[in-house]
Amino acid sequence: MVTFRNVRGDELFDLPDAPRPDGDTPTAPQFLGEFDNILLSYADRSRIINEVYRKRVFTVNGIIRSTILIDGFVAGTWKIMHERGKAVLSIDPFIRFSNQESDALAIEGARLLHFAASEAHSHDIIINPLMC
Repeated sequence: MVTFRNVRGDELFDLPDAPRPDGDTPTAPQFLGEFDNILLSYADRSRIINEVYRKRVFTVNGIIRSTILIDGFVAGTWKIMHERGKAVLSIDPFIRFSNQESDALAIEGARLLHFAASEAHSHDIIINPLMC
């Protein structure tokens, strides 16, 4: 067992031979579903979501919206809409995505649509304009 300390001084445990990528290693975007455990299980959610975006994800009536993670942080919400045999993945960003991030979202979004809306005859992905 290997131990580490986080920025608050908490002791963390890991396996001795576990891979530990450099902190600057980029991660692929991730689509989290409604009520995802990642958003629910942390006492300190600042490690994953900026407080500014909290009200856009956690609604007053208890809904926790589907979110997108960019580099491990909540960067927007998403939903799939079905219309006449077509499935549309609609993304509402909280930040301005780089071209690389948009391309990676399109690739991962296509995988999501293939999984979640395989019955649709066609798929489309829309990244809506950034709303401040």
